[in-house]
Amino acid sequence: MSDERSPVDLRADCGNCFGLCCVALPFAASADFALDKAAGEPCVNLREDFRCGIHARLRERGFPGCTVYDCFGAGQQVSQVVFGGRDWRGSRETARRMFQVFPVVRQLHELLWYLTRALTLLAAAPLHDEIRLALARTEHLVHGDLDPLLELDVPAYRAEVNELLVRASELARAGVPGRRDHRGADLIGARLRGADLRGANLRGSHLIGADLRRADLRLADLTGADLRGADLSGTDLTGALFLTQTQLNAARGDSATRVPAFLARPAHWGASDLPVGRASARPRQGRRPRRR
Repeated sequence: MSDERSPVDLRADCGNCFGLCCVALPFAASADFALDKAAGEPCVNLREDFRCGIHARLRERGFPGCTVYDCFGAGQQVSQVVFGGRDWRGSRETARRMFQVFPVVRQLHELLWYLTRALTLLAAAPLHDEIRLALARTEHLVHGDLDPLLELDVPAYRAEVNELLVRASELARAGVPGRRDHRGADLIGARLRGADLRGANLRGSHLIGADLRRADLRLADLTGADLRGADLSGTDLTGALFLTQTQLNAARGDSATRVPAFLARPAHWGASDLPVGRASARPRQGRRPRRR
């Protein structure tokens, strides 16, 4: 086994999964889901071929939460590797164990994604050996036996890996003067239009519905930041640390939003409302974030 996984291995391949996210996970009627569903209960939209019957209309049918979910490749790993292509409809015991292990593997795959991204941070080079060791250890767990996976203390393991990721983030952002610390901050609906948030620590921050239009988020750490409904129109996300496709999909943006090269611009984002010739203009610097 190599000491690094290709990012392709961590991308969901629904064609090789048995609809695990549509069965194993629960969801509650809310702005994200049109109805309640218990863990282990198949979604009413799941077809016999394990595909979603309303995949192209999820947002309009009241299931935007599905459009922003990412298993980081855990679905096909559990379906095709851990269970060797046996689907959960074969037996109750298979279903029970498959539904138990899927959330564990999903979290480990997410950690693999973060660790892989951390290896791309040149400023974090002093930690690369530690990061590779953590990557290899996590891979070993993913490819190991089923029982150790089910016995793993996932919160403790995540905390251990997260400490390493925090150190990598600090090294990557160290060269940004005046960087702000908003870790875990309540910034729901905050008016941050044009804010200078370069190198800011926004890990775990709540930015639901925040106005981040034309803000500068270069090298900001966005690990776990909740960007649901946040307006990223014209925002510069170049080099943003640990930004995921899921976070982008949950936010709003436009053609002027500058997205990291390893992520895709969401199809539901609108066109830019910036004047012609201003799409790449920098936001004004030095503006302090304000709370509504």
